[in-house]
Amino acid sequence: MGGITTDGANQGLNPGYRRMRRVATGLLVLMAAVYVAARMHEAAHPAIGFVRAFAEAAMVGGLADWFAVTALFRHPLGLPIPHTAIIPRNKDRIGTTLAAFLKDNFLVPSVVARRMQRVDVAGAIGRFLSAPAGAGRGGATRALAETMEALDPERLGGLVKAALLKRLGAVDFAPPLGAALSAALDRGRHRPVMDAAIDWAGRTLVANELLIRRMVEERSGSVLRWTGLDAALANRIMDGLLRMADELADDQEHPLRLKAEHALHDLAHRLQTDPAMAAQVARIRDELIGNPALRRWLDGMWERARAGMLRAARDPGSAMTGQMGEAVRQLGRMLEEDPRARATFNRAARRAAVGVSARYGTAIVRLVSDTVRGWDAGTITRRLEGAVGRDLQYIRVNGTLVGGLVGVTLHLLSVTVFPN
Repeated sequence: MGGITTDGANQGLNPGYRRMRRVATGLLVLMAAVYVAARMHEAAHPAIGFVRAFAEAAMVGGLADWFAVTALFRHPLGLPIPHTAIIPRNKDRIGTTLAAFLKDNFLVPSVVARRMQRVDVAGAIGRFLSAPAGAGRGGATRALAETMEALDPERLGGLVKAALLKRLGAVDFAPPLGAALSAALDRGRHRPVMDAAIDWAGRTLVANELLIRRMVEERSGSVLRWTGLDAALANRIMDGLLRMADELADDQEHPLRLKAEHALHDLAHRLQTDPAMAAQVARIRDELIGNPALRRWLDGMWERARAGMLRAARDPGSAMTGQMGEAVRQLGRMLEEDPRARATFNRAARRAAVGVSARYGTAIVRLVSDTVRGWDAGTITRRLEGAVGRDLQYIRVNGTLVGGLVGVTLHLLSVTVFPN
């Protein structure tokens, strides 16, 4: 990284960093050339001694800072000097420390609540959604896409699935199911379903008429078969079933319909009040949650959702066209212009953020730590070097110049305070 090494680990870094590295290295080379020239002509004039002292101390300062900066990321000149290549050797500890820093400073519920008080989430989302297609979205959506791709998809998906299953497992479904069934019965919304069931039953009877007749005849006694009454019995049973189906379809006040409705009302009441019924619903819920088929379905749903979000993030213009885009823009305008909606959304976002930090802070920390641990040494070196390398090159430049000034100061003291 320091500009003296030329290995492939420095490839792929941003142009600004490479340019600043060349400046720092060029300044060091310039100081070396000035020192050699001043040393050769120092006897020509006393002032050249100041130039030599400046260049000499600048070289020392520049080389020291080059060594320090390079030692962060690799072995200087490829030599295995102790306490160099600090970041590659300690990447696991860096991941753990970074995760702990995030948890202690950003994922504490009280800190999250305090910070969220000052954040207008609804306004920011509203401005983002209501902007014309493509306006200001490129950087944000690219950052979202890169973030989603950088995180381990299996671990992130597992985190999402675990959170969803945990939330489902804590829900008592019986009371809301009972309330929904009761409301549907009060408004007559069960009648189309009942009509469809009766119609299906009638058509099933007609379609299986021969099978029903054969079953009756086979189960009739030998006396009935000998007298031929088995066919008459089958006819009567079949005619009775078809007539009952017609009566159920035509008469909304049929006794069987009323009994079915009464049973549904009783079920709705028990769902809301009976602990035994609630426990039975909870058992069914737990069996569904533990079913591998449901987990596979959730895996597929997560992959489709992640792929859809990545497509929308990479191409926000296409995602914001047509009726869908107009609906999204209307939602954005509402969040921007309606103070009540904005306050409600911000309150919900604040509660959600606090809840996530309280429930899943440890899982998020583990995700960050495991992601960093999963990077190889070259990857983490390139990413950190690309992020802070340009600023570290300024340290080299400053070290060169400050070293030169210290050298001039010491030379001035030597010729004035301690003359030969």
